[in-house]
Amino acid sequence: MPTMIVDDVNLTIPERVTNLTAFRRWTDEPDFPEKGNIWWLRGKVWADMSKQQIFTHLDLKGEIYAVLQGIVKADDLGILLPDGLLLTNLAAGISGNPDAVFISRDSLIAGMIELIEGKDGGFVEARGTPDMVLEVVSDNSVTKDRVILREDYFQAGVTEYWLIDARKKPIEFDIFRRQSKEFVATSKQGGWLKSQVFRRSFRLREVKDRSEILRYELEVK
Repeated sequence: MPTMIVDDVNLTIPERVTNLTAFRRWTDEPDFPEKGNIWWLRGKVWADMSKQQIFTHLDLKGEIYAVLQGIVKADDLGILLPDGLLLTNLAAGISGNPDAVFISRDSLIAGMIELIEGKDGGFVEARGTPDMVLEVVSDNSVTKDRVILREDYFQAGVTEYWLIDARKKPIEFDIFRRQSKEFVATSKQGGWLKSQVFRRSFRLREVKDRSEILRYELEVK
């Protein structure tokens, strides 16, 4: 079995993992790593085994998820899922764990995406085209998030691609809208970005809490 050293972690990839179908089977087997961000992208395994930064990644994802979940529940829009979901799109040839995924009720009813049960029961995978996907850039995911997934999510039919990079100041927050040939960045109006999927406008601000720690606040209007 070939072994990759990724961020000082030994990642053993079974020889049988040579295509998307085999990768999906591997994710449901005991030898699949419990930690790390592992994808099937463009015909090979991509892995990031590094620890996620607390504020520029984990806390930021939590803020985005909490705000959007409130909207999704209040408007009964569908299902918002945090990282940990295995998302697969056969047309784009991708399978992996986005930072967040929104699946509208209309997409589920229309069969644009289906929820797949694991071999031990329970739903463990979404296969098809979600309405929105979020990625938060880390040091090891720049090319994956900014180039590869931007192109592949478009090929997968995704309506909106949310991309955030909080590693530098000022923070970069973009909502890419689906156009005829590619994703196009939504124009900011006074710092606000309009989402067609959630029918709201959003602004991401950096704020300090009572301990003077820099946090993030997703404003909505």
